[in-house]
Amino acid sequence: MSTLLPVVVLILRILMVLTLYAFLILMMVTIWRDLKFHSHLLGQKKIPQILLYEDGAPETAKYIFTQNEIIIGREETCDVFIADPVISARHARLVYRNAHWWIEDLLSTNGTYLNDERVESPVILINDDELRIGKNILLIEIQALN
Repeated sequence: MSTLLPVVVLILRILMVLTLYAFLILMMVTIWRDLKFHSHLLGQKKIPQILLYEDGAPETAKYIFTQNEIIIGREETCDVFIADPVISARHARLVYRNAHWWIEDLLSTNGTYLNDERVESPVILINDDELRIGKNILLIEIQALN
């Protein structure tokens, strides 16, 4: 009986080590599948279309974007180019993050105004917001995702 006990203990230890390794492998496979699933979801994530209408301008004077960052300014390389000496070269930025469109002022000289309030820090945009940059007013329309 005394020779049987060390053998049983050894078998139990081996089984415990095998169980531990099986658990670790199962956890690694589960984490791998979860990461693969979430990366697939992120790859399919769509950005809602945002439309900017110039207030008082004809219907054709609008900007439509689906990229996640839009720069507004006097510089010709900006996504929304406004030739007005009151506007900074890179005046404001619209950015899509955390499932919302945000507006932020890029330290412009004369400021950016959202619904007649100065933008001091990033602010979430909603439909029918009014964005004033210099003397120019842009109306915001965000399209819903289908």
